[in-house]
Amino acid sequence: MEKQAIQSRYRLEGMDCASCAAKIEGAARRVAGIDNVAVSVATRSMTISHKADADLKNLEKRVRALGYGTKPLSAGETLSGSETADTAGCSDPHDHNHAGRGHAHAHDSEGCCGGHAEGLVHKHAHDHVHGPGEGPWYRDPKLRRVIANGLALLAAWGLARAFPAYGFWFFSVAMLVGLVPIARRAVMGAVLAGAPFSIETLMTIAAIGAVVIGATHEAAVVVFLFLIGELLEGFAAGRARASISALSDLVPKTALLVEGEVTREVPAKSLKKESLVLVRPGDRIPADGIIESGESGVDEAPVTGESVPVQKQPGSQVFAGTINGEAVLRIRVTAAAADNTIARVVQLVEQAQESKAPTERFIDRFSRYYTPGVVLVAAIVAVLPPLAFGAPWGEWIYKGLAILLIGCPCALVISTPAAVAASLASGARRGLLIKGGAALEMFGRIGAVAFDKTGTLTEGRPKVTDIVGFGADEAEVLRLAAALEAGSNHPLAKAILERAADLSISLPPAENAKAVGGKGVTGRVEGRDLFLGSVKAAAELASLDAKSELRLQGLRDEGKSVSVLVADNKAFGALAMRDEPRSDAVSALKRLAGDGLRTIMLTGDNARTAQAVGRELGIEVHADLLPQDKQRIVAQLQAEGVRVAKVGDGINDAPALAAADVGVAMGGGTDVALETGDAASLHGRVDDVAEMIALSKRTMANIRQNITIALGLKAVFLVTTVMGITGLWPAILADTGATVLVTANALRLLVGAPAFSDVLSSSGDRMAAGALTHDH
Repeated sequence: MEKQAIQSRYRLEGMDCASCAAKIEGAARRVAGIDNVAVSVATRSMTISHKADADLKNLEKRVRALGYGTKPLSAGETLSGSETADTAGCSDPHDHNHAGRGHAHAHDSEGCCGGHAEGLVHKHAHDHVHGPGEGPWYRDPKLRRVIANGLALLAAWGLARAFPAYGFWFFSVAMLVGLVPIARRAVMGAVLAGAPFSIETLMTIAAIGAVVIGATHEAAVVVFLFLIGELLEGFAAGRARASISALSDLVPKTALLVEGEVTREVPAKSLKKESLVLVRPGDRIPADGIIESGESGVDEAPVTGESVPVQKQPGSQVFAGTINGEAVLRIRVTAAAADNTIARVVQLVEQAQESKAPTERFIDRFSRYYTPGVVLVAAIVAVLPPLAFGAPWGEWIYKGLAILLIGCPCALVISTPAAVAASLASGARRGLLIKGGAALEMFGRIGAVAFDKTGTLTEGRPKVTDIVGFGADEAEVLRLAAALEAGSNHPLAKAILERAADLSISLPPAENAKAVGGKGVTGRVEGRDLFLGSVKAAAELASLDAKSELRLQGLRDEGKSVSVLVADNKAFGALAMRDEPRSDAVSALKRLAGDGLRTIMLTGDNARTAQAVGRELGIEVHADLLPQDKQRIVAQLQAEGVRVAKVGDGINDAPALAAADVGVAMGGGTDVALETGDAASLHGRVDDVAEMIALSKRTMANIRQNITIALGLKAVFLVTTVMGITGLWPAILADTGATVLVTANALRLLVGAPAFSDVLSSSGDRMAAGALTHDH
């Protein structure tokens, strides 16, 4: 019987480039019992599928031997370490709690790009190394190597000026200060990972070759520039990762737990389902939950990007990490810390960043042949002119060594994942969750968007749109109808009561109120016998004149549900209700149409209601559909060669979401919205679909720019090197410089997504000024 595969995840330290990932993946694949390996530069993680008897200790040993720290991740633990964070960090000025940054433990070792970029050292190490922004600058191993090599180079320059005869040896020693760890990683990569064409190998050969032909000062400078490039690569890569890890820091460190009459402060991660917590004005909410008492404006910008605080009342859902406004709230917890909205968002984005887009997979395959090809070209350049034409050996070996440095594919390989990671982070910061590079890339290729109606194009709940009085005052019609419906949980009853509350109408008590199955509700209010129900049922109790019937028919033709109020067997008035389109639906659909996309409504509602909403929105309508009918229409569009995005609530739309080229779940952080389809909109705006498409197009444009930068610089320096215009120094700049440029260009995709610190700051300013509004 075949043993079932097990999946394990690791956090990796000291990995900042594609060359690092390739070596780790190669080494892991050589461990017995491991079936599949996926290494992500964007998240500094490794996911492996393995048999139960796989030697994971040997795996960790091999990875450490390559120079990278490893830490196994427990189930549900995010790469930011938020679940196990124990140290307090900086808090929002309006929050008495602290959101601690989790420090992950890892072995103290050096990576391809040097040392640890984040996290604490494993307990067996002798020091604590922090990444950028997490500790003293002098503890960054990359920076220490740059400083050591720089001082050695400066000393060699000074000594060579004083003792010119020994300049060769001074610069050779300076070069070795930086080259020894690079050469060690090159050897270990070749032996353990089967990666003989890594950048470390190329760098080692080029430096040693330069010494052999007497260019020791250039060799020393090139090694120094290489180390600087690694430092810059790590810094740039860390910026993209920080955008997601910062989200974990939004959840407060502690919570006020209510137990009977006692309130005590407890760790937020200890909260369980059904716990009751108290949240004071200005505090961040410690867990997902439902408000039991209190009304307040809640700033949801940290989670959904919603710029306007949302008014919440008992029964409203709230998210961990959002900021309470002006009143005390009591909240019943609905999800443990590991399962709250922020934790699930972080996990989803981390997993999405680990998946590869089609373009990225193509680049990976291309790079396997590209680097050996460059090595072959370098060898030909070094030996062919001297052998065939009698050219000077020193000159052409020098050019061949420069081409070796130009040939590293780091910038090319990182061009796609850097852009994808930045885009996924940018989207998540605005409440747009896209689950992976493949989905992100597909958004830019779709030709049609199919929407569900209820809860997607519309608000998902009916509202009173018209009040008609048959010789009676409209306010009186609403007052009596609301009195009759008081206490009912029916959606139409809630719409009537909500409208009465909006107009601050006082409701008289109703006597003997009861529902009449399939017809409506009856009761006695202020001495009058009332009935509120369908037009057909009301017609059995009271007659309507032709003008009134025509008016009601017009309301029904607009897709509205009409309830008639009968008082003492006479038609008193009527109320029309409809699930109204979302406020941004019309503009969002026009935006999609303006981009050349076909928009379609697929709904199970009756044709009359659907057509009325469709006319208002200007969208093609298919009504009276079962879930399988929606799936069939999506398949028909695909058969016509159209790539389709399906947008729905993720429940009755599940078959169509699965069949579409890309599925988008709408919702406010619910399980369905986060787990169904290929993408999700946390705040459920129709315009979010257009935003996802625009983000995809910006990302693909950015990837094309990155590939042009990576290959263009190499092509230019390849030609200038062969022509003798440039040498080793510009060659190393063509490699590390291109990597930094590509990463920096990808980080431009984060522009437009508010930084979390800015969100919190602006939220606090609004609260301090008392400017919280009560509108959504």
